[in-house]
Amino acid sequence: MQSQNVDSIRIVFHSRLATLEHLLKSAQTHFCDDESFLQKRIAADMFPFGTQIAFTCNQPRNFALWCDGKPADNLDPDVTSLAQAYGHIVNTKELLLGINVEDAKLAEVTRIDLGQSLYIELSGNAYVNEFLIPNFYFHMVTAYDILRMAGVPIGKRDYMMHLVPLIRKE
Repeated sequence: MQSQNVDSIRIVFHSRLATLEHLLKSAQTHFCDDESFLQKRIAADMFPFGTQIAFTCNQPRNFALWCDGKPADNLDPDVTSLAQAYGHIVNTKELLLGINVEDAKLAEVTRIDLGQSLYIELSGNAYVNEFLIPNFYFHMVTAYDILRMAGVPIGKRDYMMHLVPLIRKE
């Protein structure tokens, strides 16, 4: 990921949000629209599936806001309805589509507040590669794992669906 530009980052986030939406639809179908699955979690001390949706969306959302010179603005982590979960994904995709910034933004230094008076300063590239992308995939994989644990019939193909259009047969 060394030769990235803003548009390639936007495309990756956008396509993986489509995967997250697909996983949510798979769970909705499996649980027959019973929204209680949004509260399922892997372990008692981990956040539930609905919160994983919000946390996954926060990364591309804050990337788009950062590109626009705005401060981070995390979503409400208490996701208790399908409408709210889908809304987070759709709104995040819309924010990504609105990015209009030069690639030079990736060279700028940015400050990330971590809470409790702690912060780090990173270049834009490091912000994306060392902070946003790892957090994005952590929460997306956790959401996937929660659904697998709950019996939703999904597999690697569902997680890697961005590659499906590239599959060829001899």
